[in-house]
Amino acid sequence: MKLINLFKIAIAAIRRNKMRSFLTMLGIVIGVAAVIAMLAIGQGSNASIRETISSMGTNLINVMPASQNRGGVHQGRSTSPTLVVKDVTYLKNNSTLTDAISPEMDGSGQIVYGSNNWPTKIYSGNEDYPFIKKYEIESGRIYTTQEIKKAAKVCIIGQTIIDNIFEEGVDPIGKTIRFNKIPFKIIGTLKEKGDNTFGQDQDDMVLAPYTTVMKRLFRQTFLRAIVISAKSEDQITETSAEITELLRLSHKLKDSEDDDFEIRTQEELISNFGSISEMMLVLLGSIAAISLVVGGIGIMNIMYVSVTERTREIGLRMAIGGKGKDILRQFLLEATLLSVLGGVIGVGLGIVASNIVENILGWPVLITTDSIVLSFMFCTFIGVFFGWYPARKASALNPIEALRHE
Repeated sequence: MKLINLFKIAIAAIRRNKMRSFLTMLGIVIGVAAVIAMLAIGQGSNASIRETISSMGTNLINVMPASQNRGGVHQGRSTSPTLVVKDVTYLKNNSTLTDAISPEMDGSGQIVYGSNNWPTKIYSGNEDYPFIKKYEIESGRIYTTQEIKKAAKVCIIGQTIIDNIFEEGVDPIGKTIRFNKIPFKIIGTLKEKGDNTFGQDQDDMVLAPYTTVMKRLFRQTFLRAIVISAKSEDQITETSAEITELLRLSHKLKDSEDDDFEIRTQEELISNFGSISEMMLVLLGSIAAISLVVGGIGIMNIMYVSVTERTREIGLRMAIGGKGKDILRQFLLEATLLSVLGGVIGVGLGIVASNIVENILGWPVLITTDSIVLSFMFCTFIGVFFGWYPARKASALNPIEALRHE
């Protein structure tokens, strides 16, 4: 029998039982929609994380103190005084692969202006720090080398702080605020960035010279970190190796001694978060795929019912010359059509659901062609796989017994 005739018969059989056909497809529809939506959320989160990390500069290198154990007690990095200002100077004088180097100190505190106050975090570095960390000045200026040398009490603030401690329309430039009771004169404001993928407000921050923060705020002689911008993204590995060698020389470490610092690159961060995101993506996709399998079981069940109901029809077709392979193709085509139609509707529903998640919940989503093709191919396979056994049973019926069936 020609394929076009089998197709017409399959369409007619589906249309005879519209409600049953729709309910049969519903499992596939929900399964495909779930797969599309889950993959879109997973891929969107992955892309957003990568974008957030990349926005800080793919040539950014962070040098941090190595965590220490004293008497079997883990001290953590923040209490390790292994990085000092002279390390920054040594790297600047001897490094050939770096573009900019800055010490980094940070800490939390309370900002007070008049009767208003706001809890925030202060970050500090040298004049290259905003360039390395990709901060842009909205108005005013960055602190100067002279202000760094004098440990001047000047700062640059983000938009969140402006919104919470100043009246609307007030220009903060030139105003004096207090951070942990230390007065700071505002000399600039930062361009607004908004929240990052991790939900952190990137505008809730203060920038100040590292000397001011070290001497006047926290009274520390060691650094929390050293941030470095490599000259080329292609030489990140070579730059990290050079920094390691120079810091070991600066710290006078012997060959047998371990590094008392750790180097982290953006490439490593992207790789680590990428691995976690991929695991979550597989998990979300697997959970959603379960509903497709359930939908396939529904197709098998209905096809069994259909074979039983149409036993006499099958016997009649065989009696007038129909072959077993024609019966097999007919029922297999019906099962595949149910699955494919459900897949088409499911793809549309999944795209709509993904857009709702993005526009209403504000979650990052990314719908790719690969996820649509994969879902569609999987639901087609489900139709063929779960439709095969009922179709095989129909093709194996004895024509005489089938004609006698009531």
